[in-house]
Amino acid sequence: MNCQDVQHLLSAYADGELDLVHSLQVEEHLASCPGCAAAEKNVRSLHTALSAPSLRYAAPAGLRAQIHASLDEAPPSTAVQPPAPGREARLRPVALAAGFLVMIGVGATLGILLSRGRTANGRVEDWVVAGHVRSLQVNHLTDVVSSDRHTVKPWFRDKLDFSPLVPDLASDGFPLTGGRLDYLDGRPVAALVYQRGKHAINVFTWPAQSEGNTPVRDFSRQGFHLREWQQGGMTYWAISDLNDNDLDQFVRLFQERTSAPQP
Repeated sequence: MNCQDVQHLLSAYADGELDLVHSLQVEEHLASCPGCAAAEKNVRSLHTALSAPSLRYAAPAGLRAQIHASLDEAPPSTAVQPPAPGREARLRPVALAAGFLVMIGVGATLGILLSRGRTANGRVEDWVVAGHVRSLQVNHLTDVVSSDRHTVKPWFRDKLDFSPLVPDLASDGFPLTGGRLDYLDGRPVAALVYQRGKHAINVFTWPAQSEGNTPVRDFSRQGFHLREWQQGGMTYWAISDLNDNDLDQFVRLFQERTSAPQP
C-alpha cells in the first residue's frame, strides 16, 4: 500500500472495521512510514476526544421534573397508584401472551434468515458490497495472481479451515485472475476473482450454516448486481457491475462446474 491508500483507510482502521488482510497491510505501512503513523495517531486522538464522557451531560433533576410536569406526567420517582381492576386489567394477560407469541415468531424468522446467511436489514449484502468496493478502491483484488485454478485453490490451503472450489470458466469468457482472503459475516472467507472484459467479478464463499441447496437470489446495491446461493454445503455471493444477463450466465456456469467432480 502507498500513503494515499493508507490515508483512505485510516478512519476504518482506527475503528477496527477493516478485514484482517487490510489491517495487516496498514500496520505494515505504518511501521515504516512516520508521516502516516503520525496521521493515524491524530485520528485515534480525535476518536478518543469525541467519545469522552465529558461531552455528555445529564439533565438536572429539576429540569426533568419540569419536563414531566409540562407533559402532564408524574416524575419517575413518584409512586403511581395501580388502577382498579377492570376490563383492561383482565385482558392484560391475554395481550402479554399474544406479544410473547409474536416475539417467538419474529425470533424464528430471524433464525431462518441468519441460517441462510443474511438478516432482515441486509447486513451480509452490505458486507459483500463493502468487500467488493474496498478491493477496487485500494487496487487489491488478488493476493494470489493466477489464471490457473491449480495454483489458486492450493494457495488457500493453510489460510482457511475449508477448501474452496475454483472452477475454470475461461473457455466461456470468464477467466480466473486470482484469489484473496477477505472477512465477511464474522469469519475469514475466500474471494475468487474472475474477469469479463474490464469488469471484475468477486465470488465470496464460505461453509454454509445449514444443509441443502438454495436457489439463486438476486439483489442490487449501490449500482452493483449481487447473486447469492447455497450449494454443496457452501454459501456463495457473486458481485459485479456486469449487466444482469452476463452475471446470471456466470452464476449458471459456476454452479454447473462446481456441482460436477473437479479433476
